[in-house]
Parts: sequence; structure tokens; C-alpha cells
Amino acid sequence: MTRPISVALPFAAALALGGCATAVPPVEVTRFHTNAVAGWAPGTRYAIATAPLDGPGTEVPGAAAMPSLEWNSYRTAVDQQLQRQGLVPAGSGERAPLLVRISFDRAEQLPEGRRSPVSVGVGGSTGSYGSGVGLGIGINLGGGPKRMADLQLFVRIDDAASGQALWEGRALTAVPVKAPANQPSLAAAKLAEALFKDFPGESGRTISVK
Repeated sequence: MTRPISVALPFAAALALGGCATAVPPVEVTRFHTNAVAGWAPGTRYAIATAPLDGPGTEVPGAAAMPSLEWNSYRTAVDQQLQRQGLVPAGSGERAPLLVRISFDRAEQLPEGRRSPVSVGVGGSTGSYGSGVGLGIGINLGGGPKRMADLQLFVRIDDAASGQALWEGRALTAVPVKAPANQPSLAAAKLAEALFKDFPGESGRTISVK
């Protein structure tokens, strides 16, 4: 009786590890930025736009004017990551030199490899200074027989005075629809953490963050 149990334990452990890998998939991240980012001293103030970033690809009419609870999850996650970089949120009525714009997207993959025509969230902008961010990255992170959801987070940090984009990045992944990682709060935290890993990141390079 001892031998079958000892064989079963490693098998059970492998299943458990497989489940963890499914719950926390890798995230593809691409960032672009100008040299001005290096000049941000700890304590630099920022403000987050009160509505999701609107742009080409928006699939929910009026979404930019109606922030949802899910969008607030992404805003909170990004806010936490910005503060970890030493930036400080501006107080009420205070003018900040940086303006942060956020958008997210979640869409279910169809069996034929297409995306669902119903997409939650708002699309990111096209690259503000020829970066190409927002044009879509041709990576299919899904696959297999499971129903998968494509998750995406786009963040742009502008010079508040001129409106010029100083830093922008996109993080995307795919998770099983029924996986815990598809929950808005968990998805937002995972994508934001990956997006701001080693901030500001290497401009123009796409990396995979586990």
C-alpha cells in the first residue's frame, strides 16, 4: 500500500503545479518612453484621468464617460504600481505635472480563433509618437479546448501641460474564462504588476513576465 501512495503524491503535486500555472499565466508587455522619464524624481506628482482612455477600437458605446467597477479595479492597481515607483498622487484640486490615462479590454476567444464581438472595456490609443502601442500585438496566448479570455491593460503617462505622451505600455494575456485569474481585481493586479516591472522598461521591446 505504501508504494502506490508514494507514486500518487508526486502526481498530485504535478497537478497542483499545473493548476497554479494556469491560474497565473505569463503576460506579454511592451513599453515605449522618451528620455524625460529618467528625470522623474521620487515624489513627482501625478493625477489619474477620471474616465477610461478612449480611442480607436472602443467597443462599448459611451464607455469613456461611464467608468465601471471593473475599470476602477484597473485604476486602483495602476495607482498602487505608480506609488511603488516613487510617484505621488496629487491632492484634490492640486495640479500635477503628469497625467495618467488608463484603458482595459476583456474579450472571450471563440472556437474559430476569433474574438467575441462583445468586448468589455475600452480600447487603447494608437501609438502617440509612432510607437505602435495600441495597434495590437499579434500574439495568441490562448489555445487548447478551454474557453479563454483575452485580457489587456493599456496605460499612458502624459506631460499634463503639453499633452505629450512620455511613457506608454500595454500588457496582455489570456486566461481560462472560469479561472480565478479572470476575476477583475486579480486580472488588474496581475497585468499592472507586469506592466510596471523594472519600470520604465526597455523602450520598444516586448517581454514575457511570469
